[in-house]
Amino acid sequence: MQQAYFPHPEVIGSFHRFGPFGIPYQVLRPVRETEKDWMVEIEIPESGERLEYSLNAVLDDPEES
Repeated sequence: MQQAYFPHPEVIGSFHRFGPFGIPYQVLRPVRETEKDWMVEIEIPESGERLEYSLNAVLDDPEES
């Protein structure tokens, strides 16, 4: 099985916020490619919860400073 190219490896390990006032999360790894996007696994440090999130949404969310 051929592995797809992940277009934004620089986001792996980075921290972002859900919108300008949301809680922070960390991007852990690419999960799978969809028809128009990628899904990545993120972790919310506040709760330890891990979930899948759209790469396009990550790119739209502000980086945590």
